[in-house]
Amino acid sequence: MSADLVLIERRGAVTVLSLNRPPANAIGLELAHAVEAAMESEPVREAAALVLTGTGSFFSGGLDLRRVPTYTQAEQREFLGVLNGLVGKLYACPVPVVAAVNGHAVAGAFILALTADYRIGPTGTASFGLTEARVGIPFPAVPMIVLHAECPPQDVRYITLFARTFGSDEALRRGIFDELQRPQAVLERAIEIARDMAGMPADGYRRIKHQVREAAIEKIQAVISSGTDPMLEQWISPQAQDASMAVLKPPGKRKPGGR
Repeated sequence: MSADLVLIERRGAVTVLSLNRPPANAIGLELAHAVEAAMESEPVREAAALVLTGTGSFFSGGLDLRRVPTYTQAEQREFLGVLNGLVGKLYACPVPVVAAVNGHAVAGAFILALTADYRIGPTGTASFGLTEARVGIPFPAVPMIVLHAECPPQDVRYITLFARTFGSDEALRRGIFDELQRPQAVLERAIEIARDMAGMPADGYRRIKHQVREAAIEKIQAVISSGTDPMLEQWISPQAQDASMAVLKPPGKRKPGGR
């Protein structure tokens, strides 16, 4: 199943990982485990650079709000642990990582894009942002560490507390993306960038990347080594699960305050 949920393609020295869970590449326990397994695969371990993208018109719609709220508490704990570990592994990856954000990237998927060293977004009508405040789910610790490391304080405030999605042009202005391309050209441009970055001396790149991200990586490692998350009990609470499921209800059937 992992091979189906994450497509792995070698493009010379570059390995492309594509999230492949149509229609929105929504992230649940199975997909998170599949990406985790892909990161340990031979094509990734031997790659000089990685490209992370999605299939179809979505990079990813974020967490699967149809499945995740139905998980048992044990599954919720497992999912949170895998999610924290995966974000941490991508952020600390020693080789260049390029995000080919081919379409919508919201919530957890927005954080996945932020882990990359270079980020290419699509022109057009795709949406980006962190809507957790409107759903009522607190952020896991590791995604919040990455967000603070990659975005200026004023953007962290706006993105998390205003909690509305925005378009590609605004994402470019805020530094979420380094450049925009037509959706059909995003992947090939990302591979081009990844090949260029792969040509840098590997050991020097690894050391400099660690220097740049050292403070955040140390915080991430502390969370992961603790085996828990400060937000765990709130994240798995019935209230958080109810709020997640309320998003899927037609507007007329939502409880007051539900989003």
